[in-house]
Amino acid sequence: MITKTMTIKIPSGLEARPVAVLVQVASQYESSILIETEDKKINAKSIMGMMSLGLSVGEEITVIAEGKDEEDAVNHIEQYVSAN
Repeated sequence: MITKTMTIKIPSGLEARPVAVLVQVASQYESSILIETEDKKINAKSIMGMMSLGLSVGEEITVIAEGKDEEDAVNHIEQYVSAN
């Protein structure tokens, strides 16, 4: 299992379109991937769950991945949320 904290740097935050792309990124991997905020832990492959987070630019999330491609999954998610 890999756990990594990262900051949302997408200018619009995680609104509808960026969330959809993030779910697509997470869905490419077999690993179980969770996104954790202060008070919630959501399946990164769930569009409705991810929309419920309502994350803005500058907020921190923790990505938790477990499975055979967990390292690639975390790295790809970090590349996406760190894009400016």
